[in-house]
Amino acid sequence: MTISRPLAIIIGLCLTLLLVAGFSLPKYQNLKLLQLKVKEKEVELQTERKYFSEIDEAKEKLKKFEQELSKINSALPPDPYLPSLGNFLQIAASQNGLVLKKITSSSTNPLKEEFIKKGFSSEIKETGVNLTVAGDYPAFKNFLYNLEKTARLIEIESISFSGSEKEAPIDFNLKIKVYSY
Repeated sequence: MTISRPLAIIIGLCLTLLLVAGFSLPKYQNLKLLQLKVKEKEVELQTERKYFSEIDEAKEKLKKFEQELSKINSALPPDPYLPSLGNFLQIAASQNGLVLKKITSSSTNPLKEEFIKKGFSSEIKETGVNLTVAGDYPAFKNFLYNLEKTARLIEIESISFSGSEKEAPIDFNLKIKVYSY
């Protein structure tokens, strides 16, 4: 059987077109899929750029409030840093005419639930400190006033004392809480 030349050319062209289409169609679909992924990544990149520019803007705005933020950081430090607290208590006691006899710390407890309800996202920690100071009542009263006026968040839980007014000095026992995050 012989095939005429024009028919063979047409069949050859059709087979060539089918083969080219068969091999290039998956590559074309792959190309379209990759182009779609590139567009998604470009959108993601734009979103991230916008996010970081907003962070930079917020950073610039916060620079205007550096002094206020430093006050907050001193009131609520990142850790309890008990040596610094002990030094502060020693100085405050001596400035008010008291003698710091003893200072101990108790465990740190997170106040997670209470502060999350109030809208804080990080975990606030509470550290208990027990201290004993000796001196007279007016000096102790001034010491408490100084604790109240300090920038650091200090809460007095309980006060007890031993001794009498005739026996000087009186021992005052305090349980206080300091906060950090």
